[in-house]
Amino acid sequence: MLDLVCPQPPLPAASDERRAEIVQGTAPSAECVDDVKETPLPKLQLFILLYLQLAEPITSTVIYPFVNQLVRETGITDGDERKTGYFAGLIESCFYAVEAICVFQWGRASDRIGRKPVLLGGLLGLTLSMIGFGVSRQYWAVVLSRCAEGALNGNIGVTKSMMAEITDHTNRARGFAFLPMIWAVGGTLGCVCPFARLAAPPRPIIGGVFARPADRWPGFKGSPFWTAYPYFLPCIIAACISISAFVFALLGLKETLPRVAARLDGQIQPPKDIEKLTPRLDKPSTTSDQIAQELRVTAEAEERPPQVPLLPLDQDQVVREKSAVEIDVQNANPSKDEASVGIRTILIPRVLLIILNYGFVALIDQAATVLVPLMYSTSIDLGGLGFDPFTIGVIQGVGGFVGGAIQIFTFPYMHRKFGSKKLYICSYSMYFIIFATFPLNSFLTKRAGRVGTATWAVLAVQWIAYVVSYMTWGCIFIYVSDAAPNQKALGITNGLAQTTASTVRAIAPALASSLFSVTLEHRLAAGTLVYWVLCGITLAGLVASRWLPAKLRTDSAVVR
Repeated sequence: MLDLVCPQPPLPAASDERRAEIVQGTAPSAECVDDVKETPLPKLQLFILLYLQLAEPITSTVIYPFVNQLVRETGITDGDERKTGYFAGLIESCFYAVEAICVFQWGRASDRIGRKPVLLGGLLGLTLSMIGFGVSRQYWAVVLSRCAEGALNGNIGVTKSMMAEITDHTNRARGFAFLPMIWAVGGTLGCVCPFARLAAPPRPIIGGVFARPADRWPGFKGSPFWTAYPYFLPCIIAACISISAFVFALLGLKETLPRVAARLDGQIQPPKDIEKLTPRLDKPSTTSDQIAQELRVTAEAEERPPQVPLLPLDQDQVVREKSAVEIDVQNANPSKDEASVGIRTILIPRVLLIILNYGFVALIDQAATVLVPLMYSTSIDLGGLGFDPFTIGVIQGVGGFVGGAIQIFTFPYMHRKFGSKKLYICSYSMYFIIFATFPLNSFLTKRAGRVGTATWAVLAVQWIAYVVSYMTWGCIFIYVSDAAPNQKALGITNGLAQTTASTVRAIAPALASSLFSVTLEHRLAAGTLVYWVLCGITLAGLVASRWLPAKLRTDSAVVR
């Protein structure tokens, strides 16, 4: 271990009154620094990372426009169209189900070999599996290709780890604000295809417009290949997005795992942010009380006569400085104990309670995503709004894009103003408004016999609430990254969180749509039971939010 001592950076300047408050111990403990300058975001790295993230929603939704027709053409239904939904549902859900099984292992691998290799492997895997899906003509080949997409998609959790590593606690809120925007862009690309069936969710434009090109596009007509593989074109377009992301990452993305990055650079580079250091269990982190003690000792030293030599600020100071350097060296040159970082490392209340809340967010949001097209497309007599798929697509696409854009500019300010927990609770509670406006809109529309001004007014309130709910994602992403016990466990923490979210996303569509159908079929609670059940689940999520930490660990970090 290196025996190095670094000079202690000077304490921030303070006024005489402020200095007296700190020395006397009367100053607020949370206020350690009068002015903290925000670190600029690394724009190129952020752009590449967001582009990589875009591959996941596109590959997961591109099949929706043609999956029902593809199932029928495989012959698995034996000509009975009533069976289509069962087999199509298996194809749609197996992506998230397999992803839930494998994403944790990708996160663990990224903690060992680095973030960039895992991302590159995931993008290459998505490319190959999408091509395989496009050339599959048997049902089980289609299922296996879809499972491969979910298994090889190691991007979803690792990108959040990289986002935490390219930012620090001064600009992390701004960085994570972009992630929901990527899903909004994916939703915009997922505009309604006019050929989709009425009761289906809005269809991605890539899969809707480019499917069966031999039937629609002059340049493709009469081609034996495009006739034999009518769904290869949308799959190869999605694969091109993944392979272009692979090239961007290969050429421009920098490794962010400190020890791997240091090994690649050939030198030791300590983490730039205070929370990136792996603290020793027997050494508490620097607090405002320690700063106050240092200031008191400094004040006492200044009051002594000049001939009296000044004593060191703190006898433990050298130990702290030495420990910090040792920590940096350990991060750059991992020891043999590094392999011991595993699942038990993150099975602690702080991590598990945050992941529990992540599961509630994923469940409620996915249920809302499923219910919007179902309720909007259902006839007015049955309690819906009777919208056609194009109208639903415009509402969801524009609402999602505008909401994501607004979050980029408002989330960092709101997060700084209210803090993680207050902002999370406020934005999460918007889901209650979203679900409660469904039966209200049904009542108003049915009473008027058409979609009138009152219906559109309630829709506006519903989508305003939905836009505000976007901030829930930024908060929970920051919470998950902050919950990691140390730098070595960041990838595995995000992996476990994404495993939970993917599992819930695999269950939520069937849960919400089945409950919706049962509610309408048996007229439970006048056809509104599904909404009140989801309101109850939302309230349970609000109860779980009380276990979230009031402050992030980085909130009390001292910026020098």
